[in-house]
Amino acid sequence: MTMNIRLAEYSDIDEIMELYSEARKFMKAAGNPDQWKDNYPSRELIESDVKVGSLYVCTENKEIIASFFFVIGLDPTYIKIYRGKWLDDNDQYGVIHRVAVKIHGKGIADKIYRFCSGLTASIRIDTHKDNKPMQRSLEKNGFEKCGIIYLKNGEERIAYQRIKNDAKIY
Repeated sequence: MTMNIRLAEYSDIDEIMELYSEARKFMKAAGNPDQWKDNYPSRELIESDVKVGSLYVCTENKEIIASFFFVIGLDPTYIKIYRGKWLDDNDQYGVIHRVAVKIHGKGIADKIYRFCSGLTASIRIDTHKDNKPMQRSLEKNGFEKCGIIYLKNGEERIAYQRIKNDAKIY
C-alpha cells in the first residue's frame, strides 16, 4: 500500500492523540523518558495546529500511521543557536516538530523529510539528546548537527538542518 500525506482534520484528533501517547511510550522504552513528558503535546496544541493548517498526518489504508508539525518561516526557538551555527542565515526555512510514527523501520520519517523538502529547500529540526532513534533518522537523511537551541521552558535540544542540494536527492 502507498502512504499518503495530508493536512490533519479535526476528525483526526482522537487518533492523533493516541498516536502521540504510543510515541511517548516508545520514547520512554528507548531511553528517552523526558522529551515529551506531561502528556505533551496537549490536545489544545494539536487542535491549534490543525486550525492553522500546520499539522500533517501520514495515512495508509485510511489509518493514521504518523503525524508531524510543519511550517515555513521563522521559529523563535531557532533565533539563537549555541555551540555551533546554522548552515545558512536565511529566515525562510521549513520547521518540523512533533514527529510521531506508529510503525518504526518502514521509512516513514524518510518520506516525511522528502515531503517537506518538496516544499522548501532548507529544513530545521531539533531533538532531545536522549532521542537516539530520531538522531539516527536525521543523520541518515542528510541533516547536519548545527548546535544547541533552548526551548521556551529552558530545555536543551540538539539542532539540525538540511539544505537541499540539487546534486543530492533525498
